[in-house]
Amino acid sequence: MDSLYLLRYEYLKSIPVTTGNFQSHDHYEIFYFHEGKGHYLIGDNIHVLKPGTLIVMHGLTLHMPKSLDGHPYVRTLLNFDPAFFRAASEHVFSINPLLPFERLGNYKVQLTLEEQAEFEELLCKMNRLYSTGNAISNERFRVSCLEALFFICQVMMKPVEKEIEFPSEKEQHVQNALTYIEKHYMSDICLDHLEEALHINKHYLARIFHEITGMTLFHYIYKRRINQAKILFLLEPEKSVTDICYATGFKNHSHFSKVFKQWEGKTPNNYRRMVKSQF
Repeated sequence: MDSLYLLRYEYLKSIPVTTGNFQSHDHYEIFYFHEGKGHYLIGDNIHVLKPGTLIVMHGLTLHMPKSLDGHPYVRTLLNFDPAFFRAASEHVFSINPLLPFERLGNYKVQLTLEEQAEFEELLCKMNRLYSTGNAISNERFRVSCLEALFFICQVMMKPVEKEIEFPSEKEQHVQNALTYIEKHYMSDICLDHLEEALHINKHYLARIFHEITGMTLFHYIYKRRINQAKILFLLEPEKSVTDICYATGFKNHSHFSKVFKQWEGKTPNNYRRMVKSQF
């Protein structure tokens, strides 16, 4: 299969996800949930997963799925380079098949039973073509990817009454913590700050945050800061490592370098040089 546009297609994947495995990338992603229970953390939002949940993501926002112990976690993933489908459809179709990604960004919709049946049949067909591997099947797979994109356009761009979800009390507390962190990650944050701002016992919050997300509060805060640093290295290459260190909430350069290398496998200086060499 030509990998110039397709980065990953995993059909009916049931292996539990690795806790704390955050992702951030420059390609688009389609996530469909077939069976089980779980959560999907995208930026500072927690999404409850159930059969028929469809999520599109533009990739740059920090995201991580979380399976629940004792429950199945069956999903299909499609990661692709949007440039290919943008170029392939530019002079052919009157509707941009990437519209949901470009207009909605990261977006979740719950498919109706009829929509689930149609989309799951299409995913099954795509898997059959993907697995065959000959030249004609490869081309048919590309066409099926476009069909999937137009299906997503149809279900996500239509005027619908948004389904109201009522999170559990624990989920709401964790959501409040994520929202607070998103607003203040560039400043000093401690458990006492969270306790005072959110009116919740800090030890209880730390426990339920780990229970819902699979990671500690400070694990998440550091990952959020490092991800923002990577974005700044990309978007503002003229900024120094020290500038980005302080802009993302770290108090000193050595601690920033240590945490950055721990997460990314290279120092901030080496990462900055790597990014600059790509331009």
